[in-house]
Amino acid sequence: MTYTPAGVPAGSPNRSDRRYRRDSGSGRGDGPARSGRDGGWNRGGSGRDGSGRDGRPYGRRPFRGNDRRPGGGQHRDRRSFDPARRAAIEAFDPAGSAFSGLDVPDRVVKILGVDGIVEPTPVQAAVVPDALAGRDVLGRARTGSGKTLAFGLPILARLEGERSQPNHPRALIIVPTRELAGQVTQALEPLAETLRLRMVTVYGGAPYDRQIRRLDRGADIVVATPGRLGDLVEKGACNLDAVEVVTLDEADHLCDLGFFPVVDELLGQTPAGGQRLLLSATLDGDVDKLVRRHLNQPARHEIDPDAGSVTTMDHHVLVVGPHNKLDVTTELVRANPRSIVFTRTKGAATRLAEDLEDAGVPAVDLHGDLSQRVRERNLDRFRTGRAQVVVATDVAARGIHVDGVGMVVHFDPAGESKSYLHRSGRTARAGASGAVVTVATPGQARGLGELFRRAGVTAKSVDARSLEGPITPTALAEAPAMAQRESRPRPGGRGAGNGRDRSGFKGRRRDGGRPYRGRPRD
Repeated sequence: MTYTPAGVPAGSPNRSDRRYRRDSGSGRGDGPARSGRDGGWNRGGSGRDGSGRDGRPYGRRPFRGNDRRPGGGQHRDRRSFDPARRAAIEAFDPAGSAFSGLDVPDRVVKILGVDGIVEPTPVQAAVVPDALAGRDVLGRARTGSGKTLAFGLPILARLEGERSQPNHPRALIIVPTRELAGQVTQALEPLAETLRLRMVTVYGGAPYDRQIRRLDRGADIVVATPGRLGDLVEKGACNLDAVEVVTLDEADHLCDLGFFPVVDELLGQTPAGGQRLLLSATLDGDVDKLVRRHLNQPARHEIDPDAGSVTTMDHHVLVVGPHNKLDVTTELVRANPRSIVFTRTKGAATRLAEDLEDAGVPAVDLHGDLSQRVRERNLDRFRTGRAQVVVATDVAARGIHVDGVGMVVHFDPAGESKSYLHRSGRTARAGASGAVVTVATPGQARGLGELFRRAGVTAKSVDARSLEGPITPTALAEAPAMAQRESRPRPGGRGAGNGRDRSGFKGRRRDGGRPYRGRPRD
């Protein structure tokens, strides 16, 4: 689908055309609707007009490299076929793992042990025993706390020894985004294979026929986004009358995306008395409605409060002049590999990734207007280190579960405390430390106090003009805190864009609080 700026005739050869061209996947299962219930799958450009499958001209950064995976498919972890790994699994003594005491199947304990997972996290130690006992579970835990194994291990133990009938899965795992669906599958599939259980992942943006064929062959566990699962149920490709256990992962985000009616309907189609596992960072609003309607006297475990992850983060506000926001952000991520940058809009994410690439910082974007193939490819570039930075929107970033992210940058400040915490939760995962930096103009910085208060964090404001050398978390921590009277940059200073820029560029942009529109191009 091509978007043309106002006043420009469609098809006119102009620079703006490439910056407004978008490729959307299915309208359901990953964000606000963009098509009808048939999913409206779009294969992207045909290549005849010089564009690729991502809808952009070939050769445009930051979309580089080849992707040989079939469209809509997840990368299969081939480790289970390694003879040396198989031998190590067989040789591992389950008695050396604390998971044995949780009644997890020995074959699963061995795989976890070979991967170095021998001690359960707090959420796993709390949730697994109740879930294995068949109780409904209501867990409040943040991202990165080990939730996937907390609900995945009881599901595997419950389904072991039996096989599902075609199109009649016995377990559902419902997640808000395609990326999260793929990562849940990647974490659990090697364990499921050892128990001869079959997993199928379904989400919008991928062909229906491939997903239907996999369901026809039989699926013990279906990991799904709600929109695509609802479509498959309506088509008769997936019947829910044999479902024994349902997990809602990141239930708060499911509701934030407007999926409450779909999830409520899907749960109503599963057998009464089935087990329900619900994990969420917050337990209010529509999440509370789901709990009251579908969970029966659940065991409650509040492992982490809403702001639980902030205890291992350092929070900073880097105050810059409106001309210099891009330049300072470029230097910030250049000095801090493995960063995630957040923007308010999809277009801003794409343009900022392009500008970072032009400045020599390998970057990829991640948002709902990219095809699933491109989203997977961009995430893979970040995981493997070929890209130093991911520029993402709030919705798409909920699918980023990558260890070792050292910094989160709010290029566009978050609009509310919940969004701030969700964004910031991409770093400091599993007890690691991390830095969170909000790059703000003086006007934006003055409005952040209430947001931080609601989020339960204390952020230090630093004037970018006071920094010498690379902008690192250590430099921010050692820099003097910005006094209230210095909240507005001095005329003629670097913050006003008239002096020497931190990254060597001439300041040429003013954002004025508006979405980022990219560096002007000749």
